[in-house]
Amino acid sequence: MRIEAYNQVQQIYNASSKKHVGASEKISKVDGFQMSSIGKDIQVAKQAVANAPDIREDVVARLREKVQNGTYDIDNDKFADKLLSKL
Repeated sequence: MRIEAYNQVQQIYNASSKKHVGASEKISKVDGFQMSSIGKDIQVAKQAVANAPDIREDVVARLREKVQNGTYDIDNDKFADKLLSKL
């Protein structure tokens, strides 16, 4: 193992890091944030979903009325096909 080579690398690293310390003091430390247009679109979409109701009352009201009147008809073949496709 060559310890001399390690010492030389360490000396170079220390010398260069000291130079950067002085330069970083001149830099203004201000954080900024800028959202891309895609990010803005995603935020708008998320807000629209959050504001939308979980239950579509117009659809539920029609189905509820049919069930209460006894006029809601279920196609057994379609129901079986959908049930089997989920399994």
